[in-house]
Amino acid sequence: MPVPSSKVLETFENPFPHRDYSIQIECPEFTSVCPKTGQPDFGTLTFTYCPDQLCVELKSLKMYLQQFRNQGIFYEAVTNRIVEDLVSVIQPRHLQCEAAFTARGGITSKITVRHPNPSPAES
Repeated sequence: MPVPSSKVLETFENPFPHRDYSIQIECPEFTSVCPKTGQPDFGTLTFTYCPDQLCVELKSLKMYLQQFRNQGIFYEAVTNRIVEDLVSVIQPRHLQCEAAFTARGGITSKITVRHPNPSPAES
């Protein structure tokens, strides 16, 4: 199975690069696979970012996220990987991804990754 690639992510020019504003994108159908059990993981990814010069094109984001459908990867790794890929492509002023995974065995997990990393006082 091919490794997910950020090359499918497309961008468009920010129509208001002189202004700070927030874009929130919710992806309620994210799936990957638990590398220990091989069971599917289901989650909702919520991206909130302030664009600089570029914005991410939504269909390409969907295609990018679908690449993880059969990947065996832990929640923490996939969330950080997605943030790294998005940051490298759109170079936002700031970006946060909250990955809320559905319950398995009565336990839920929510992973939050921020760019740039908050200082210890802000965490």
